[in-house]
Amino acid sequence: MSSCHPWLTCDDFLNIFPQKLLVKSVVKKVIQAKWKSYVVVMSSLASSHYQEDFKHHLKMLQSWSGNSLIIQLLGFCNDTIITEFYKLGSALNVWTLMNKQLRKYDSLIKRLNLCISYINIIKFLHFSPNGTRVMCDSNSLEKTLSQFLLQPDLHLVLNDLDALPEVKPESGKKIKCGHVELMGDFIAPEQRWPYPDLLFDDNEMPGYDEKTDIWKVPNVCNWFLEDDDNSEFLKLKLFKIHKQCKHLNASLRPTAQEVFQEYERVLQELL
Repeated sequence: MSSCHPWLTCDDFLNIFPQKLLVKSVVKKVIQAKWKSYVVVMSSLASSHYQEDFKHHLKMLQSWSGNSLIIQLLGFCNDTIITEFYKLGSALNVWTLMNKQLRKYDSLIKRLNLCISYINIIKFLHFSPNGTRVMCDSNSLEKTLSQFLLQPDLHLVLNDLDALPEVKPESGKKIKCGHVELMGDFIAPEQRWPYPDLLFDDNEMPGYDEKTDIWKVPNVCNWFLEDDDNSEFLKLKLFKIHKQCKHLNASLRPTAQEVFQEYERVLQELL
């Protein structure tokens, strides 16, 4: 836009025209729409059962409005939110794009910058003005990547803010990502049910903190680096910090700030 504009309100919604469905989840329905000459995204609550999640998403968008790491809020009305449209889609599209129309931009530096962009957002969440936030919509690699959108310069922005519970280290308050048993190789060890001889009971499931996000960092970064001869030496340079991220004792994993600093150090070696 050529100038600032207040958030769109219910009156402005008369001039917003839906065009096509982009995605539908249990929480929200996401539609590409048109407002004046701009393509925008319209997210509407899909089920009243998830209204609190949807409200949390809007609250976080309002709190972090203007932050370049977070998708841009354009307006809202009742149970509908308008945000900026990113034509490259989610981070899941990286290698489809790199192997086709963005092939000439593919380089080790660009791949490492994707890792840096990712950990920079995690760092923001862990040290945000709204407390230490944990990415709960991250039970698989695919789910995690779908939470981020690609900017034209291939930096990431966080798109989905409806599951970011707060950890309070000073009071020992921990969190749990949902009330069902989590499974799979991607989640951190402390997110798994620790009593294999007993049936899962949410009341007995211990809580955990933001270090669950750190456990997942190597998987995400290695996906951005891709598996080829060019990236193998870069993975070796990151081996030590990635090994630390996979420490079974969550308290011994590095902070997001420490991972960010190591990624930046390795980037300087490549420049």
